[in-house]
Amino acid sequence: MNVRTIAPPDLARDADHDPIIDAKQVSGLTSIPTGTLRYWASIHQGPASFKLGRRRVYRKSVVLTWLAEQECQSA
Repeated sequence: MNVRTIAPPDLARDADHDPIIDAKQVSGLTSIPTGTLRYWASIHQGPASFKLGRRRVYRKSVVLTWLAEQECQSA
């Protein structure tokens, strides 16, 4: 099982420097369909995400780090 953890954010610092983005924005950055992102979240794969109310959201820095990891793994 792939377990992902996210360190608790420093809210004052992160609010300006690490925006929270939704699946549609992640899809725009990665060209991965939102349905795939939802599926990956359900099986704990892909970039780490969390629920904010009813919405599934991502930290932009986490998505960019995940993309860099994918690039390194495929090289």
